[in-house]
Amino acid sequence: MGSLRNPVGPLPSSIYWRRRVIMLSAVVVLALVITWIVTSGGGGGKKGADGSNGKNPVSTITPGPSGSGPAISQAPGGRNESGGSGSGNGSGSSAGASSGAGDGSSDGSGDGSSSGSAGSGGSSAGSGNDVTSGSGGTAASLPGSSTLPNCTAGAVSLTLKSLHNSYSPEQTPTFELTAKNTSSSDCKIDLGPKNAVLTITAASADDSYWSSADCPKAAASRWYRVPSGSSITYTLKWDRKPSAPQCATPPAGSAGPGTYLLQATTPGYAKAQASFVLSAD
Repeated sequence: MGSLRNPVGPLPSSIYWRRRVIMLSAVVVLALVITWIVTSGGGGGKKGADGSNGKNPVSTITPGPSGSGPAISQAPGGRNESGGSGSGNGSGSSAGASSGAGDGSSDGSGDGSSSGSAGSGGSSAGSGNDVTSGSGGTAASLPGSSTLPNCTAGAVSLTLKSLHNSYSPEQTPTFELTAKNTSSSDCKIDLGPKNAVLTITAASADDSYWSSADCPKAAASRWYRVPSGSSITYTLKWDRKPSAPQCATPPAGSAGPGTYLLQATTPGYAKAQASFVLSAD
């Protein structure tokens, strides 16, 4: 033991200590290299495995046909928002890198895609069956932990439209936000009321009259698969009631006659806009 603490030899003891430190370091490095080789070799096969949540198509989503239908060249109130196209009578503009048009096939008739009525906070947030695939079937939501890659503006375009240009007092204003995937692979997008924020503002006002982010009844984040070469459409039915931030009590009454601006703001995408009119009779 004395020779371990006090090296014996013709050279100074500091040289022997350096040699011991170098040998010990080499052993530690070799052990780390062996451990890395064993662990990386055992887990490599998992990288090629499909994620259980996002790789295989959701059974309720089927690719839809490409958008068709005449574009509306003049929006209510003199606004030129002819970017949105697709079946239906509403006007709107598309957002994103491509000018994809919404292919939702809704024509204003009841199709089970109601977004839910407003509660005491005056905010409609969705009832769970308000997102449909391009073929008209209900699109199932995905867990936030899904391994499916997030959609980007380069692959998916957003189009917003009002189902009709004008609504009489007995009609329910209905709006559609369509996400169209023009890329060669599926991706997922968050259409939750606090991520894809929809606002309604009177044309004569600066502040919004209603916002989906004020008091959502559903989850704030809602992920959906957007199949390659197809689209999904989020439908919102508005009860004309105002909303207030953080679920505060909104003002009494309903939206009066006039022209309104509809806007969708989603992180990573350009703002999508449309307009509509609430008629007096």
